[in-house]
Amino acid sequence: MKVELIPALSDNYMYLLIDPDSREAAVVDPVEPIKVVEAIRKHGVKLTTVLTTHHHWDHAGGNEKMVKLMPGLRVYGADDRVDAITKKVPDSHNFKIGTLHIKCLHTPCHTTGHVCYYVTKENCSDPPVVFTGDTLFVAGCGKFFEGTADQMYRALIDILGSLPPETRVYCGHEYTVNNLKFARHVEPDNKVIREKLAWAKEKCDKGEPTVPSTLADEFTFNPFMRVKEKTVQDHVKQTSPVETMRSLRKEKDSFRVPKE
Repeated sequence: MKVELIPALSDNYMYLLIDPDSREAAVVDPVEPIKVVEAIRKHGVKLTTVLTTHHHWDHAGGNEKMVKLMPGLRVYGADDRVDAITKKVPDSHNFKIGTLHIKCLHTPCHTTGHVCYYVTKENCSDPPVVFTGDTLFVAGCGKFFEGTADQMYRALIDILGSLPPETRVYCGHEYTVNNLKFARHVEPDNKVIREKLAWAKEKCDKGEPTVPSTLADEFTFNPFMRVKEKTVQDHVKQTSPVETMRSLRKEKDSFRVPKE
């Protein structure tokens, strides 16, 4: 499978998911449809599907225009608030794009109808991928706008965290540098975090994306994936992983990113 990363707005990412066998494609959160059309033409593929992670305008706000530009598209989502939705998917719903298998993973918290899309292909050496929207970022997670720490714990640890470690994570925003500065604040002695931060700064200075990461990597530097670790629990003075999640998010919400 092929994933084309398409920057949008100030720090959003859209993704063109291509099945090379059938030349069929899907787009994730096409907030700037014209850019998507350009990518489709460049690759010479047929777009059939829109995968919407959640209803926020910077993710679903381009759906109506996308459908007008390319009539007949299937628009998937898990929330009635998703613009132009044609298929409201239940948790664990499976479907195919060409020869690619898509599994819908409900991850309510950032919004009550947030869904991540897990993609695999049989007899393929490429690792699986997951499009995580605003649930899981590189080194961070989304704000708990419509949910609880318990829900985010389930989303990150029980659902996404149980996918194969080599799964590539494609998230909705370029927040990596600031997320890693918070991670360094939580675990100042974590060498992996310091090295990842230096790498991310260099990538961003060159105007290059820090996406994707892998789930295995996230467990080494993402504090919200490390809520079972004593170093992280000690930082927030908690012993419960869920309470650690709640305390971390509260602290992150008011964290002032240091200028360096």
